Amino acid sequence: MRSQEMSRRLFVGVAGAATCATLSGVDQAHGACRAKSTDTKDLHLGIQLYSLRGYPVDEALQHAKDLGFKYVEFYGGMFPTNADAVAIAGMKKKVADLGLTISAHGVNKFGGDAAANRKVFEFAKAAGIPTLTADPSPEAFESLDRLVKEFDIRIAIHNHGPKTRYDKVIDVLHAIEGHDDRIGACADLGHFIRSGERPTEVIRLLKGRLYGIHLKDFKEMQEKTQGVILGRGHLDVPAVFAALKQVGFPSTGAISLEYEEHPDNPLADIRECMQVARDAMGTS
Repeated sequence: MRSQEMSRRLFVGVAGAATCATLSGVDQAHGACRAKSTDTKDLHLGIQLYSLRGYPVDEALQHAKDLGFKYVEFYGGMFPTNADAVAIAGMKKKVADLGLTISAHGVNKFGGDAAANRKVFEFAKAAGIPTLTADPSPEAFESLDRLVKEFDIRIAIHNHGPKTRYDKVIDVLHAIEGHDDRIGACADLGHFIRSGERPTEVIRLLKGRLYGIHLKDFKEMQEKTQGVILGRGHLDVPAVFAALKQVGFPSTGAISLEYEEHPDNPLADIRECMQVARDAMGTS
């Protein structure tokens, strides 16, 4: 993406937010443009299993099913990328037997070691994982361009909030500029809130290269803050799903609810978050 085009996207994103505020009114508490539930039949809500990190993987998968999720995003603590063929086959069977589908895996580090990067893609191919959420260093992109073409597996750059490599949405846009279209973004909306950015603007700016969402909320738009139930902080959940529909978020993309509080017993809170999301999607 040329710098001029990037600037145009930023302008359009800000203008869009202003238009939405004019048409629908602005929420005085958060300045967020409110939206009613929209047609989201092509959007699928899953869970990032880091939310259930307090449980052994078998229990976490059972909880995911019992909560009503059909899609799971793994992280390395529950499904390591160095797993051998037997372990990969075993995990695929566990997931399938529960009626679940693996939507993504991450967040994975990628660096200048092309052979190490390849091993992660080989793992993803064997496990049937379509998207790798990632924190790639600048040195990684040369090999990533080759690997996403060879394996037809997407890289979705994950932002980790203030003082990190991918703090603002512009950092992600700069990183993917000029690279294969399969290199895009996993927008952690909670971390973007911590970085002082509006989730709906982020979604619009990443149109066409947005392959993942980590759906979480924080109490304050600042670096140090508390995670909260969806919609109780700065996340306008109906507006988020409306924006995802507006930008044509792919049906094969990974929308992963992520709740990081109370890892020893998060089930009631996750259930409440899930209901908020379903209400916003109109799928209750």
